Amino acid sequence: MKPAALLLRARLLLARVDPLTVLVLALLFAGAAVQVALLPVRAQLNADYEAARQAARTPLPPQPAPIAAPPSSDQNLQHFYATLGERRGVERQLKQVFALAERHGLALRQGEYRATSDRNAKLVAYQVNLPVKGSYGAIWEFAMDVLRAIPHASLDDVAFRRDSVGEAGVEARLRLTFYLAEGSRS
Repeated sequence: MKPAALLLRARLLLARVDPLTVLVLALLFAGAAVQVALLPVRAQLNADYEAARQAARTPLPPQPAPIAAPPSSDQNLQHFYATLGERRGVERQLKQVFALAERHGLALRQGEYRATSDRNAKLVAYQVNLPVKGSYGAIWEFAMDVLRAIPHASLDDVAFRRDSVGEAGVEARLRLTFYLAEGSRS
């Protein structure tokens, strides 16, 4: 058949068909297409619901053990003295501080050192004031590395100074305290 003949037959068929019937058939076809398209989504939703139901059926994990009693004051005191550094090793600890400064590319000038002893507490506080010159970030990294490397040290004070806004480096003064056992440990 020729295309013109097919087109004519289609026009005649459409002229005989009621437009309301065509609309109803189109809506039915669209509804069926939507239902077919939603089948995978419904299957996934049902699988999710089943997984949730299964999870709800599983028993809860066992309760954690009761919290242990806090340490006694004697235990805390023993732990405190165990964390103190050794007084005879303060030179080695200072060398470690200087090595960390060099690793961070900082210039350490002459520092001030002062030891104070507390006979009642049986400890020595070895205070170190260090003038440092370098970048701001390197100074902070250095300070944090010192605290990680020497657990019985504290960073008591940091003061920064820059002469001009355009200057890349800053000067800082760090005050560290090493807490040391007064006598040798036994």
